[in-house]
Amino acid sequence: MTGDQPAVTYAAAGVDTEAGDRAVELMKDAVRATHGPQVLGGVGGFAGLYDASALTAYRRPLLATSTDGVGTKVAIAQAMDIHDTIGFDLVGMVVDDIVVVGATPLFMTDYIACGRVVPERIAAIVRGIAQACAVAGTALVGGETAEHPGLLGADEYDVAGAATGVVEADALLGPERVRAGDVLIGLASSGLHSNGFSLVRKVLEVAGWGLERHVDELGRTIGEEILTPTRVYASDCLALAAVPSADVRVFSHITGGGLAANLARVLPAGLVAEVDRSSWVVPQVFDVVRSLGGVPWPDLANTLNLGVGMVAVVSAEGVSSALAELERLGVPAWVLGHVRDASADDLSAASGDLVQNTKGVHGGGVLMTGAYRTA
Repeated sequence: MTGDQPAVTYAAAGVDTEAGDRAVELMKDAVRATHGPQVLGGVGGFAGLYDASALTAYRRPLLATSTDGVGTKVAIAQAMDIHDTIGFDLVGMVVDDIVVVGATPLFMTDYIACGRVVPERIAAIVRGIAQACAVAGTALVGGETAEHPGLLGADEYDVAGAATGVVEADALLGPERVRAGDVLIGLASSGLHSNGFSLVRKVLEVAGWGLERHVDELGRTIGEEILTPTRVYASDCLALAAVPSADVRVFSHITGGGLAANLARVLPAGLVAEVDRSSWVVPQVFDVVRSLGGVPWPDLANTLNLGVGMVAVVSAEGVSSALAELERLGVPAWVLGHVRDASADDLSAASGDLVQNTKGVHGGGVLMTGAYRTA
């Protein structure tokens, strides 16, 4: 080492610890707003603490956990320099997987990796996460922001999160509850949610569309439309499951893979769910993507939610109560189809529209019937 060689510091390597501290100061009030009496300690500890004493009242508490990210939708947020909505996408992707089995999400943690800590930007991301946790009734008990210069560009970041929930064993929802004659209720999505953005971004690239392009059919720019936050269903699904007369069997969160592939995951072997494609109108944004990119309907349906963000499987007797409760909650919903016994002849004859054995689950099948309706 020579005397005139400049000293190498952490800051010179591209990491600004003071910026990280400023980001924490800007976000801590939003995080604290999600804390009830069960959360112990403050923001900034090595571990988030959650008082689990309430679980002693359970006869057999089952813990449910889920982890996920937002995918390439973060590229849209970065390009538009809007960072306070991506948190809803993250929370929705995580907690809404937990409620599928009827579990109440108790707490969540987040992780943000970035090329450079801009305190205001990090605080905006976490503020969105905290706001979405409040909607879901979930405490945000901790997180981590990591600065990765040289690995990520100065204005690039990615987000991930994990959550833990609990459900009483005899209240667990799942395929074993589903019966022939049950009815499928679709819960409307708020838009693209957080899946299939590699397809959407490719379509825009090939078409030469910038995010600032105004689309008359949508009444705003394409960027504003596709950045619409994911609808967070957790509290609504739990409220619905708590209505005895609704007789909820299971939920299916419609994420990557589309409606049929995700619905098939919650059906037992020997049953098939018939979904009527004409039972709802596919929102305009999906048809814009399809027509702009010449995307075939099967590819579109296997990638995007097409307007159905969650499915509730209920008994035939529970349909009226379920629809009434969802209307009270302000969630647009409709009868999507029904469940019946699987016939080998039926399934082999309709193989082109049948989806089964997806995501490693060997269970029932989903038969898509009819034609999609567009606005």
